[in-house]
This record gives sequence, C-alpha cells and structure tokens, in this order.
Amino acid sequence: MRAGKRDIIRRETYFRVLREIIVKPGSLLRPLIFGPRRAPIHQEKTMFIIGCHLSVSKGFLSMAQTATALGGNTFQFFPRNPRGGKSKPLIEEDVEGLARWMEVHHFGPILCHGAYTMNGASTKEGVRDFARTAMREDLAKTAHLPRCMYNFHPGAHLKQGVEKATVLISDMLNYAMDQEELPKYVLLETMAGKGTEVGRTFEELASIIDRTERKDRLGVCLDTCHVYDGGYDIVNDLDGVLRHFDEVIGLSRLHAIHLNDDKNPLGSHKDRHEKIGEGTLGLDAIARIINHPLLKGLPFYLETPNELPGYKKEIALLKGLRED
Repeated sequence: MRAGKRDIIRRETYFRVLREIIVKPGSLLRPLIFGPRRAPIHQEKTMFIIGCHLSVSKGFLSMAQTATALGGNTFQFFPRNPRGGKSKPLIEEDVEGLARWMEVHHFGPILCHGAYTMNGASTKEGVRDFARTAMREDLAKTAHLPRCMYNFHPGAHLKQGVEKATVLISDMLNYAMDQEELPKYVLLETMAGKGTEVGRTFEELASIIDRTERKDRLGVCLDTCHVYDGGYDIVNDLDGVLRHFDEVIGLSRLHAIHLNDDKNPLGSHKDRHEKIGEGTLGLDAIARIINHPLLKGLPFYLETPNELPGYKKEIALLKGLRED
C-alpha cells in the first residue's frame, strides 16, 4: 500500500474516532466544542401564592388549616390586638404543627402585620416607646415562625414633617432590628397618604431604607389600594409604576403584595379597601397585577372587607384569572 493512501486512511480513522468521542453523551469535550446544552424551551409554571388575613385566636396551625380550606396557601395575621396590647407567647407544638402543615401543603411565606397603633414618628414619647418595644418583640417572635415575614405601616408625622418622621422611623427600625434572630424580611407598607401618613411615595420609603442599618433585611409590601389612592396609576400604567418603583427603591426589595380593590378614585388618599372586582381597580387590572411577570412570583395577601366565605370566593376567582 502506498504511503499516501495509508496517510489518508489514518486521517479518516482519527477523525471518525474523534467525532465519536465528542458526540458521545457525557463527553467532557462536547461542551468545549459545541458549548453547554440548552434547556428545552418552555415556560416554567410559577406557583400562585394567595391567601387572606386570618385571626390568630385559635393558633397558627388552625390558621394554616383555615387557609387551606379557603383554597389558599398562605395567610396574614396580627401578632397582637391590631389596636395594641400584649402579644401571646408562642406554643412550641403549635409552631411545629404549622411548619409541618406548610410543608405538606406547599405554602408560600406567611406574613405578620404589625399593630396599627405603632407609630415610631409620634410626637408623644410614650407612643414612640410602645412602637419600638412592640416591634422588637414582634420581630423576636416571628423569627421563630416558619417562612414568616413582618409588615408594618411606617407611621404618621403628625405635622412634624416627613423628614423628621423618616429619622424617627429609621431609629425605631434600628432599635427593633438590633438582635441576633430576625424574620427573613421586615417590610415597609406603601401607604395611601391619608392625613399625615408617611410612605405615600416610593421616595419616602426609600428615605427610610437609606437611613436604616439592616438594609439586608428590609423590603416593601405593595398595597394595591394604597398605591392607587396615593396617585400611582396601576390600572392604566402598571409597567410605568413598576419601572418607577425599581428606579427609586429597587424591585429586588419588593417581597409581598396586599391585593385589594379600591372604593375611591386615583389619588384620593382615602384608604378604603373594596372587594376584588367591585372597586375602581376592577377585575382587568387585578388580573394584570397577578399575572405580571415581575409580580406573579410574589405572595398575595387579601385584606378586602370580607368574612371567610367571601375570601373563599375571591381566592377561587383569582385562581381562575391566573394564566399559568
């Protein structure tokens, strides 16, 4: 056999073996030649986390069971009387039962709502002291609950001015969060701007966050009724509102949605919640909110004027509006 022909055969054999090595599944050379394998093109389904505000009077496991019976997979609760008062200590067996129930029934994060009477920006020292103490106690308590976040109304400046109130609210947060164990996130709620409420603009919330030391644990809960009342048109310009939120605060800090319709028109600063689909937001806007790519993965908590049967109907309605 001529040398030239032998060289051709050797080359053909070499390249045949090389192709087999490269193409073979699991080959270490394959990604170097062709790049990493791409995942199949499909849209992963996002779990719809939906629930409502429930009474803590019968314990945490009872709330979780009620949430499931209503068709939900999360819930919100007050850690104490919403107008103030003492907080009951946790019962270990109840917390363990809650954790098991949440795991078996695929719950999303639950949400603790601070008392309405907490005003760290009050002109009265006694009121400020209660807010600081209550929040510190609440955070210590919720740190021991499974997948629990903490949400609160920033407060009211009572004609002292937003700037002074911002300093006082940040001081309260710095005091309350100065402890080893905390819930995953402490959330400032967007407010309607009723009276002298602080938090009616994204800029006011950002100012509080900027002055607070534990920024790694701070976030925002967006209330759909409040932001609409505050002048943010989430009905006709949801994308624009979210873009503005991202520019001022950052969407990475948005961890929860209070899903409420509104009794009043845009910018009314009234804070009057309405049942889903019966207010000025309407079903179309609500559907866009729960299906928006930037929001659909967040937990949604209903605070509409309902009893349990009404919440059950709303949860079923909202599930029907989800597009995935």
